[in-house]
Amino acid sequence: MGKLYPALTPALRAFIEEAPVFFVATAPRAEDGHVNVSPKGGMDTLTILDDTTVAYLDLIGSGAETIAHIRENQRITLMFCSFSARPKILRLYGSARCVFPDSTEWDALTGRFGKHPIPRSVMVVSLHRIADSCGFTVPEMTLVRERDLQDKWGERKTPLELETYMREKNSFSIDGLPARP
Repeated sequence: MGKLYPALTPALRAFIEEAPVFFVATAPRAEDGHVNVSPKGGMDTLTILDDTTVAYLDLIGSGAETIAHIRENQRITLMFCSFSARPKILRLYGSARCVFPDSTEWDALTGRFGKHPIPRSVMVVSLHRIADSCGFTVPEMTLVRERDLQDKWGERKTPLELETYMREKNSFSIDGLPARP
């Protein structure tokens, strides 16, 4: 069944690179805070930096829970599921940091991803636990296509409209934690 790994193996790297979707889970420190799980699609938004570090491109969205939680406590889990004939679940537990457009790392990191009109940050995740499990209850499904709706939405916005949207929707988490620097 499940196994722990000290680092990403070639087989685990291939599994990650083939996944059409992954999920990100974070939570605030407060006991009454909301745990957040976000689906992430577009595998050109995730990159493996080394055997114990991954990064993903965080696009402008309707909320900013992940950024707020990471800025507060750095805890994060990424989960990948196989929807093909061979069942498998992979969880990457780690500590994340947000890299914003004003960072000296921005260009080097964003150059590792596909082109998207609305990047908000890059989440760099240092892994401290890598574990897989069977995935026997995950349904087998076929990917029809990736959606480009978020990119098209962003292309229709001016820089001022995007900034206004982020100020209104991405400044704080639903628990009131600051998301934007």
